[in-house]
Amino acid sequence: MTPQEARSKLLERRQALEEEARLDNEGRKPVALDQESVGRLSRIDAMQVQAMAQALERRRQSEKARIDAALARIEDDEFGWCIDCGEEIAPKRLAHDPSVAKCIKCAQ
Repeated sequence: MTPQEARSKLLERRQALEEEARLDNEGRKPVALDQESVGRLSRIDAMQVQAMAQALERRRQSEKARIDAALARIEDDEFGWCIDCGEEIAPKRLAHDPSVAKCIKCAQ
């Protein structure tokens, strides 16, 4: 995978993550605790859904940070090289996930 192909794939994934976050924004809003309009079990269920939506957003933010770091490596002409040992990252590994920063040996 060339750096240009990786850049395109990374930017596409970043845009998809931002769109997912926009669509899921409703699930992360605070849960109303109005005793009269919602039963206790319904509130607990709503709080669990909110917690899952917040956890999903944290995972999205983490993935976006990995993507941004990979884009920076492309700009710095360091894409495809392990950040720990400096060895080349296997092309198949990069094709699967161009945001990886480490070779398989260092990732273990």
